Amino acid sequence: MSSSELSPKVFACSQSEKLAKKIAKHLNTKLGNVKLQNFSDGEFQPAFEESVRGRRVFIVGSTMPPADNLMELLLLLDAAKRASARHITAVIPYFGWARQDRKDKPRVAIGAKLVANLIQSAGATRIMTMDLHADQIQGFFEKPVDHLYASTIFLPEIKKMELDNLVIASPDMGGSKRAYAYSKYLNSEVVICYKQRKKANVISKMELIGYVKGKNVILVDDMVDTAGTLVKAADLMMKRGALSVRAIATHAILSGDAHNRISESKLEELIVTDTIPLKFKNNKIKVVSCAPLFAEVMQMVHSNASISGQFLM
Repeated sequence: MSSSELSPKVFACSQSEKLAKKIAKHLNTKLGNVKLQNFSDGEFQPAFEESVRGRRVFIVGSTMPPADNLMELLLLLDAAKRASARHITAVIPYFGWARQDRKDKPRVAIGAKLVANLIQSAGATRIMTMDLHADQIQGFFEKPVDHLYASTIFLPEIKKMELDNLVIASPDMGGSKRAYAYSKYLNSEVVICYKQRKKANVISKMELIGYVKGKNVILVDDMVDTAGTLVKAADLMMKRGALSVRAIATHAILSGDAHNRISESKLEELIVTDTIPLKFKNNKIKVVSCAPLFAEVMQMVHSNASISGQFLM
């Protein structure tokens, strides 16, 4: 049997093991064996416990902080390269460090570009990810990038709600393109929040561009970190006469006091994917899995089929 006919092998970094198991199940295979050896000084060494020679390998690992998550992915990529894997795809559901995609002030690094270089140098021959914070990050790689969109998952969820007088909202100017894409598919109106920051994660002022009175609003974003923007936007929209405010966000970072902010906010519901595992349960947060989408695209990549049909927008 030629190497191209062999079934792909799926491995997981420890931070994404739960998601990787779901992906493997959808692929009708078992998750490959990886052993992680920890040393007393905090150093660690992952190792494949089975042969990957001549095989297509998918390594699933989101790269949210701490930096150990990124390091574990890099070590597994390097291990696969040195074990003579034929194709090595880094499946990165959440691409961390993506907010550092440019020099926004003097004497700072472009972290996203650095991480892209590290992933390629470690041995990735292909990258698969979802809802990058900035689309242009795809250009930081010299290898093929499959950039998936959570709209494939979220749009059916929105349709299930059967909301009248629906309005799609972006919590900031940067997300307006995403909001317009959703609104075009749902045939709804769009409103945009304009915000000014004193510093990272701290909003000094927010204004609303558009009308929400008598509307059911759905805020659309790629990630929710401290939840400050979402909560402030929801409060503002309810003050302006919205009937209800919900939110969808691909990556549930939910750092600091985010869970309490969401629980105490005017948001009726926040829908997220499982690109990042939730640390706490929250009655207002609903998780929909991205595993079926990743599994389907991974199978298409393995069989050299077109994946363009997977994009609803």
